[in-house]
Parts: sequence; C-alpha cells; structure tokens
Amino acid sequence: MSLTTDQARTLAGSGGNVVSTDGGKIGGIGQIYLDDSTGDPTWVTAKTGLFGTKESFVPLEGASVQGDDVVVGFDKDKVKDAPRVDPDGNLSPDEEDQLYAYYGLGSGSGGAGYADSTSGTGTETGIASGYVENASDADYTETATTGGSGTGTGFAAGTGTTDRDDDVDSSRGAVGHDTSGPTTDEAMTRSEEQVKVGTTTRETGRARLRKYVVTENVTETVPVSHEEVRLEREPITEANRGDAYDGPAISEEEHEVVLHAEEPVVQKEAVPVERVRLDKETVTDQETISEEVRKEQIELDGDADTRR
Repeated sequence: MSLTTDQARTLAGSGGNVVSTDGGKIGGIGQIYLDDSTGDPTWVTAKTGLFGTKESFVPLEGASVQGDDVVVGFDKDKVKDAPRVDPDGNLSPDEEDQLYAYYGLGSGSGGAGYADSTSGTGTETGIASGYVENASDADYTETATTGGSGTGTGFAAGTGTTDRDDDVDSSRGAVGHDTSGPTTDEAMTRSEEQVKVGTTTRETGRARLRKYVVTENVTETVPVSHEEVRLEREPITEANRGDAYDGPAISEEEHEVVLHAEEPVVQKEAVPVERVRLDKETVTDQETISEEVRKEQIELDGDADTRR
C-alpha cells in the first residue's frame, strides 16, 4: 500500500522520521512530493548526512505510517547513496526516472513537486514539511514557483521562489538550513572567550618627608674645681723672722682670703648631623587571578552517517 493524502498531510507537520522496515532510522522527514497527474504522495525526502544537511529522495511505494514516522522498504545505506537531486520543489521526469531506476521500480507518471498553486504553467503540487491547508482555504494558502510545469492541488510549507539554475553546486547537495537565522553554508563557527591578562598602573598611596622638633634630656658629667681654706702653721725661722716681728707685739687682726670655684656653663649649638631623602624601588610579586570564560560547544543531535 502507499500513503494517502491525509496521511501525508499529517506526517508533514509531525516532525517524525523516515525509518526502514527493520526499525532503523534513516533521517528526519523533509518534504513529501505529490504526483502531478494523480495528486498521490509519491516521494519523501529524508534528512541524511552530517547535521541533516542532505536530503535524499525515497519512494513512497509500499510505504506505511507508524505513529509520526513513515516506514519505507529501503535501508539507510540505500537511501544515502541515492542519486543527488536538489529538493527545490519539482522533480523533472528525467530525475524521477533516474530515481525509480536506482530503487528498481517502474517509472512514474511524469513528475512530482510540492510547490502549491491553483493553476498556471511553472508550478507543481505537493506537500512540504509542515502543515498548510488546501489552496481553497484563503487563510492558509501559500505559493512557490519552480522550474517545472503542471498543475494540481495539495499542501505547501510556505511561500518561496526557486530556480534550477541557481548558484548551488549540485554535486555537493543541499546544505541544510539554519534554524536560528539565514542559511549560510555547511559549517558553523564555534567561538569561545579567551582570557588576556595584563597589568595597569594605579595610585596606591603617597609618602612624604616631614621634619619636626622633639625635646629630650641630655646628661653629661663635667669636672669642676673650687678653692677651700685650710690653716698652715710654720715655725719662726731666720727666713720669716722679719715678717714675724713686724707690727705690735700684742694686737687683734683679721686677714681675708678670696675663694674661687668652677661651675658648669651650658651652650647649645645646632649642628647638621645627616641628610635624609625619599627614594622609590620596584618590587615584583606573583598574583593569581581567576576568571570565568564562556565557550560554545557543538554536538550532533540525531543520527549521522560519518562513513566516507
């Protein structure tokens, strides 16, 4: 059996996966394509490759629905190596024949696509990832123009314009899309903060010389002398006899002697004793710093085939 249009519409917005009959995950559901003539779902793209940047076409012939997943009769290796066709909204008859031949199936009815339109040349009909109502419902209708031809009715994911003669190298396949911004390329840039440590000079204080006067006691010992009186008696001799008999024989008399003494004399004098100046020297220490840095990490979310 094959999928019905209602089942395809449900799967388009389910966020499910394309799985093989043995339960192995092939990749996320990308886009579901309708046959131009019958309007039946005929192809689904599975997001394969690193980070799901490649979409491989898988025929829905004999496929079934299991929850949010679609079960196909091919394994991951078979799907991964399928002929490269850009999922730009339209499959030409030649591309479809090439895919049918690869999967060992008969040729289709002449083309399939997913860009929604009610009529006119250059549009195809199908279902893309995400649910948008039939073109007859004005609140949910969106259109996309592609390089194919044919008309039909179906469900589209949104509005857009594609050209088969674009700048993308078809040999490299789809590059996926950035969910957080415009699609750039197949790689994303990882950044991290790095600590750069340096030094800067700042004022930490000031020093100045200040001179002030203090008073202290100084004690020193100084030798001093003084005169004292003592009595000296000497006998009368021929040498002093003349002085002895000079004057009255008996009389009263006083004799005065001047005494002297030394005493300390203090004098103070300001004398330079030393010179003092301010000088600076640089002392180098070791200081440990600690800082938090942020870094981006990139991890693989989902299945990825890394074999070359």
